Amino acid sequence: MSTAQIIHLAESDPRISPDELIDGLVPPPQFEDVSFDSYRPDPAQPTQTEARDTLRDFVSSSGGSSGLLGRLFGGGRRSRAKGVYLDGGYGVGKTHLLASTWHASEKPATFGTFVEYTNLIGALGFVRARDELSQMRLVCIDEFELDDPGDTVMMSRLMRELTDAGVRIVATSNTLPGALGQGRFAAQDFLREIQALSDQFTVVSIDGDDYRSRGLPEPPEPQTAEELEAALLAADGTVARDVFADAVAHLSTIHPSRYGRMLDGVDTIIWDDVTTIENEGVALRFVALVDRMYDRDITVCSSGVRLDHVFTDDMVAGGYRKKYLRCLSRLTALAHKARA
Repeated sequence: MSTAQIIHLAESDPRISPDELIDGLVPPPQFEDVSFDSYRPDPAQPTQTEARDTLRDFVSSSGGSSGLLGRLFGGGRRSRAKGVYLDGGYGVGKTHLLASTWHASEKPATFGTFVEYTNLIGALGFVRARDELSQMRLVCIDEFELDDPGDTVMMSRLMRELTDAGVRIVATSNTLPGALGQGRFAAQDFLREIQALSDQFTVVSIDGDDYRSRGLPEPPEPQTAEELEAALLAADGTVARDVFADAVAHLSTIHPSRYGRMLDGVDTIIWDDVTTIENEGVALRFVALVDRMYDRDITVCSSGVRLDHVFTDDMVAGGYRKKYLRCLSRLTALAHKARA
């Protein structure tokens, strides 16, 4: 008999106060113990080592240390640069490096995804969110997104007002796989979209392949109902088990800023009868959920269609391509970990 506690995401209705939203802007559990020393750059990709060293210099430059970023951000000839943009494909360790920067920096500091910051603005209003973040020494923004013009303009304004208040910013974003000049076009797009801030950011490109795909090119095959029951019996801790359609439909009733709270304490997710999501709004909410699952290293067992068929081909080929590819990469890693 299973000793696991079974809950249902489709019945979850977490509550979170505005203060808890701010306090929750820290590296997620998967990155709570990382550091520059624990980062393992690929020897075949020297830009990974260069990115680590640049961010390490950026952290130390607050005291006016020497080095490239020391000269840019403090000491010597003063530069207007106040931030670093880390540009590259998904799965090359950008989040690890961003979290390492947060851990090594003076506090107070915040760490969150682009979506979490836009959700914060939605929950608190722009003025309060700006005032709260203006008290930080460092703001880390993971997965800066360029595919929603309204959100991009809003975040550009926020970043401009934060840097005016003396806050330092480090941001990451994704290059589309196969993009010519890997990272260069994404970097140009970022600098153009943040407009007045473009001359205040140092761009660092980081190359390499998705580390999650090494030896794990595809998700595992779906499990049978009997195999899911066996997985449930073998599970420890807390298991969230739902019919996939019910869990996904429930996401529309919960603000994305609360998805992480839905998952607090969950060790394993079991989805019965996974189907392909046909609506893009639903699909993007599911992406946000998977990001929070990956943050918490929650393993996944599922029946129905294979996980790489959860989005339509048109979605994966469309404007939100990078979100869906990152989501599929993360789902694959979590599903393989469950089998292991």
